[in-house]
Amino acid sequence: MIESLILNLSSRDIITSREDALLSSIIKRERWFAAGEDLVVQGTRPSYSTLLVDGFAARYKVLENGHRQITAIHIAGDFVDLHAFQLKTMDHGILALSPCHVAFADHSELKMLTETEPHLTRILWLSTVIDGAIHREWIVAMGRKSAKSQLAHIFCELFVRLQVVRRTDDQSYIFPLSQAVLADVLGLSLVHLNKTLQKLRQEDVLTWSNRVITVLDWQRLQGVAEFDATYLNLVMEPR
Repeated sequence: MIESLILNLSSRDIITSREDALLSSIIKRERWFAAGEDLVVQGTRPSYSTLLVDGFAARYKVLENGHRQITAIHIAGDFVDLHAFQLKTMDHGILALSPCHVAFADHSELKMLTETEPHLTRILWLSTVIDGAIHREWIVAMGRKSAKSQLAHIFCELFVRLQVVRRTDDQSYIFPLSQAVLADVLGLSLVHLNKTLQKLRQEDVLTWSNRVITVLDWQRLQGVAEFDATYLNLVMEPR
């Protein structure tokens, strides 16, 4: 059940078999959510953190006028709310963008692990640090990049992250988001999003058909996106 988590963590440092077993021992309960359901509700105080075993999920906030902004996309192998262990009250919600299989780690078990396992603590801390790095890249993209570059950046980032957890097939990956959801990710109108997507298709850098993204020209797609994967910290080194 935690294979994707181990793939994710071990892309940055060695996870021993003992540490693998320890993580397995604290991630016990599991549940399935339908697309559109909240995995975590804004304003609640969860007593556990949620691991996404399979599917796509998103952090989001809803404004008083009803407009929604998605602030992160989560994939298999991500703890979607590890930060809730420290923050306690959730200031945003976590939404299932597709059918999602999740598992839970009780905060009491996480507390015990962080008090006795310094290396695992640092590795889990790293995952929240990388969440912050992803947020910074999104902020820069939304503030300074064109819509086309911003959209290309999302497709590049997901391709790299999904490769890590073995959710790609050669140059393709499942992308179950609708255009309406993707518009909420980018902060664009649906019409603007559709026009921007058509520009990428016309440049023959990717296709999006039947919920599958296929990268046709990785180098050119990276160029359009101004994509540099340094912020994902996919470097094997002692932590």
